[in-house]
Amino acid sequence: MGPQQHLVAACAALATLTFAVGLRMLVVRVTEMRARRIHPQTVALSVERAKRLDDSRASDNYNHLFELPVLFYVLCAVALATAHLPAWLPAAAWLFVGLRIVHSAIQCSYNRVMHRFAVFLAGFGVLAAMWAGYALSYLAA
Repeated sequence: MGPQQHLVAACAALATLTFAVGLRMLVVRVTEMRARRIHPQTVALSVERAKRLDDSRASDNYNHLFELPVLFYVLCAVALATAHLPAWLPAAAWLFVGLRIVHSAIQCSYNRVMHRFAVFLAGFGVLAAMWAGYALSYLAA
């Protein structure tokens, strides 16, 4: 695979994670609502869901996958659109995706906040470095 294919594959892997967590959220939510006989309309708002549903791990993680990762997708799209792909970018992209997978695994399972935070911080740092490095590389080209 070339650099462009690696970048697209990393994006596809992160999208796959998002779909998997979304499915997990659906299964957990429907199972809990059926078991506890919660009518869907009674949890129509996030405030109501927080009060009535016990397990929000997958739901919280699903929302997180539309926060920081958006900047990752944008950077990959810019790199592909401009055809400016520094040699380090695919490896950094896979590192970021790997950290998001670990973050999701922690949050959707035992959810130890400090473990999750350490992984989040590492991913945040990787993505910030990716943006800074890419911008400097592009402007110097």
